[in-house]
Amino acid sequence: MPVLFSSRRDGADGQVLDLDTAVKDGVLGGGGGGGGVGFGGGFAEKLDLKKMIEELNLCEIPSVFICPISLEPMEDPVTLCTGQTYERSNILKWFSLGHFTCPTTMQELWDDSLTPNNTLQKLIHTWFSQMYFQMKKRSEDVQGMTSEILDTLKTVKGRARVQSLKNLRELVTTHVIVRKTVVDKGGVSLLSSLLGPYTSHAIGSEVISILVHLNLDSSSRLNLMQPAKISLMVDMLNEGSIETKINCTRLIGLLMEETNFQVEIVSSHSLLVALMRLVKDKRHPSGSLHGLSLIKSICAHEQVRSLIVSTGAVPQLVELLPSLKHDCLELALFILDDLSTVNEGKQALSDCSSTIPNMVRVLMRVSESCTQHALSILWSICKLSPQECSLVAVDVGLAAKLLLVIQSGCDPSLKQQSAELLKLCSLNYSDSIFFSKCKLTRTIQ
Repeated sequence: MPVLFSSRRDGADGQVLDLDTAVKDGVLGGGGGGGGVGFGGGFAEKLDLKKMIEELNLCEIPSVFICPISLEPMEDPVTLCTGQTYERSNILKWFSLGHFTCPTTMQELWDDSLTPNNTLQKLIHTWFSQMYFQMKKRSEDVQGMTSEILDTLKTVKGRARVQSLKNLRELVTTHVIVRKTVVDKGGVSLLSSLLGPYTSHAIGSEVISILVHLNLDSSSRLNLMQPAKISLMVDMLNEGSIETKINCTRLIGLLMEETNFQVEIVSSHSLLVALMRLVKDKRHPSGSLHGLSLIKSICAHEQVRSLIVSTGAVPQLVELLPSLKHDCLELALFILDDLSTVNEGKQALSDCSSTIPNMVRVLMRVSESCTQHALSILWSICKLSPQECSLVAVDVGLAAKLLLVIQSGCDPSLKQQSAELLKLCSLNYSDSIFFSKCKLTRTIQ
């Protein structure tokens, strides 16, 4: 007798069922005199099974409901002569490929007929109906709670307002339907109105933690770009908790996606300094990725790059490179590459003694993208002061790395740039001395 374990997500204990017990106890909707799940007979038949499966998108499903071929819930289960059950379309496809065996046992079939497993099909349908009904009931409950909280926020102040926002944040982060409800009920405008020059960080952090989960339209984004609201976000980036800082970077990043975004909003020395503090905070490594992502977005605006350089970001990022994980390393190199396009950035990179050694370490070690950015940065500073930079570059092994790039299967433009940079490095030496200094083998020569 097939046995299944039903895992309940609503906090109730799981229950072990078999098909006979399920029929006897009324789980299938027939018999049991209305006992069991309380679906009232034919309720399950009114729901489309495919729609329920798609909308529920459950992670834990009784194993007996799963087709062994597709590993997806069955909608039309059929049983072979071996006793194994499959989704009809899957087993027919198996047969069409010339297989006349049972996919699970690999036994040859002495009978190729398919027997509809009506009992299992009804059990599957009713089980998903239960889950679907419970989901809809929970959705209605949380939507009602959300509406009540939004109404409360219009009148309460102080600690009561903070608590209401905490309750709303918990609902928004847990239920997708709540996010839509907040937007539909005008909650974005209400939340935005709570942000201003006199907003406490306790309220501001809760509001922002809610807003980053919502689908903000153009009007909402423009409303959040008001100077007083941006100023509050910058203050919290400097003084808030790590969670608040990350949420502020996420929200500012969302605002920057707006078509009518004004770059002056992020042309703030205080904002850029706060982002670099977030990137460098070793106590909270999770902040580095968010801080670097926002700095990268800001770097896309050429007129802000000189301001970023003036905050001392270049030497700070260069010194951080060896300790960064791959995703953060790519972002940092992208930013430094962008900053190298302005004169102040080139000079700052040239003045930093760690720039060349750290760029050489990156070449051919992480990704082609990192190699591309590192080469671009090296080219910028070596052209700025060829003799001085080439001497340092040769001493730290740049030539050997460039030859590896040239001999690799990377993009031809990178090979070309490597060849030009290698030629630039060799200008101060005769061929024999250059090869000797670089410790190149006879084969590489």
